[in-house]
Amino acid sequence: MTRSWQDIAKAKRAALLESIPAEWRIPTDLMPPESQLDVTGFPQESGFFAEDELKYTSTKIPELLQQIQSGKWKAVDVTSAFCKRAAVCHELTNCLSETLFPEALERAKALDDHLQKTGKPVGPLHGLPISLKDNFNIIGKDSTIGFVSWVDQPATYNTVMVDLLIKAGAVLYVKTNVPTAMMIAESVNNTFGRTVNPLNRKLTSGGSSGGESALIAGQGSVLGIGTDIGGSLRIPAACTGIFTLRPSFGRFPTANAKSGLAGQEAVNSVNGPMARTLNDIEFFAKSVVGTEPWKLDPKCLPIPWRSVDVGRKLRLGVIWNDGMVMPTPPVRRALKHAVDKLQQAGHDLVEWKPELHSEAVDLLAQFFVADGGKSVKEILAPVDEPIREEMLPYRDATEIGVHALWQLQAKRTKLCKDYLDRWTQAGLDGILCPTTPFATVEHGKFKHVGYTGVFNILDYSAVSFPCGIEADKQLDNAKSGTEPLSQVDAQIQAEYNAEAVHGMPVSLQLVANRLEEEKVVAMTRVVLEGLGIAV
Repeated sequence: MTRSWQDIAKAKRAALLESIPAEWRIPTDLMPPESQLDVTGFPQESGFFAEDELKYTSTKIPELLQQIQSGKWKAVDVTSAFCKRAAVCHELTNCLSETLFPEALERAKALDDHLQKTGKPVGPLHGLPISLKDNFNIIGKDSTIGFVSWVDQPATYNTVMVDLLIKAGAVLYVKTNVPTAMMIAESVNNTFGRTVNPLNRKLTSGGSSGGESALIAGQGSVLGIGTDIGGSLRIPAACTGIFTLRPSFGRFPTANAKSGLAGQEAVNSVNGPMARTLNDIEFFAKSVVGTEPWKLDPKCLPIPWRSVDVGRKLRLGVIWNDGMVMPTPPVRRALKHAVDKLQQAGHDLVEWKPELHSEAVDLLAQFFVADGGKSVKEILAPVDEPIREEMLPYRDATEIGVHALWQLQAKRTKLCKDYLDRWTQAGLDGILCPTTPFATVEHGKFKHVGYTGVFNILDYSAVSFPCGIEADKQLDNAKSGTEPLSQVDAQIQAEYNAEAVHGMPVSLQLVANRLEEEKVVAMTRVVLEGLGIAV
């Protein structure tokens, strides 16, 4: 008898939980009640973790690598601590999709043996545990990206990024949850369910790299890799107050990763790092580019990591709103605070009107459903999995045909040229703007990816960073004093709940031009200094 999609999903969730060793499962008497919203303090407060386990998982990457590669700390001990921390984070937030615990411990032991025998690390990432978004293929592991029909369909090859990380000495230990097809701004699907935010479990950790953001914010990972096609790195990073870099297509390898829209290349998906510090983001970027990934990925550009000097004075365009949706009060206040501080620090900030933004976001939406939703429907069909409410545009879409697609691509190319001309004429170093309209938001209420999606169409480099401001129910009342910019804007402003997001970190986005990853990281460092935030 053929199993229903519900039975398949239930079995997969059970298998995931079963893969967590009993000694890493939270005892019933220690399990935080559902009413406890912030669970980030659980490891330190519960007594469930040994002192060394907490030490390993709270250490920054440079020291972590130095201790492992000097032989003072064993990679196997560090890996074990991160595995346990990830398991606990999953039990609290539902952030994982696959575990590789036995393989990770075996790998770490082999790295320790190699170091002991040779006195040399395998590579620059020797012993560093790295978490991966679910769509990175690892031989023998599923990459369901939320689809029930892809359960128990283990990969037969690695993603190029996986091979490069292994060669550099990394330890891969978990894969993390995503929304269906990775095309929703919250991480929820019919296979694993919903990932929640460890800072407040009533709020979203974003999507599509929301499993990664929850894991990193919960200190179950020191460095994770996600992907971004419309904001899928930057949105979850903003929802949890961590850092990420959205690179231009071609800087980091993407070959052999899995996609729910395979073959859709009108707007390219890219991958990038997610971490708790900007230095860790830069470290990852340097390390990956240093492996010369263009020798393994034909679409990767042969551009080494470059040294840049952005100077002490930046000229930044400021987007107060994108013409479609007004940022919610915490984000408006954070942006004004940042602009005031940066002007006081001597930077030149000018208003940047969001010309072409609505056209870019409209193009993005049309590209995603240009096949009439066939790609998604064909993956759902084998197990009769229903399409989720968040994916209804894929159900209702009509295939537009090759000629119409070419016309859209021609519009995109012209838009990119027009935007570049305006940027060049204005003499900008970068753009400062919201990452999303929200600090974060209650489950099911995330709307509008315009602040991120426009830069996917343009293929610009961008960093999302926590700006040092937290949402405050007293300061951030719901009255905007302006007419709604659109129907979606009216809905977002009506749903805004100052009480719900109180205390959540607010992030902003710094954008550079195409293939300016080094520059946007360097500019973010200057901006953080201007905001008085230690780097």
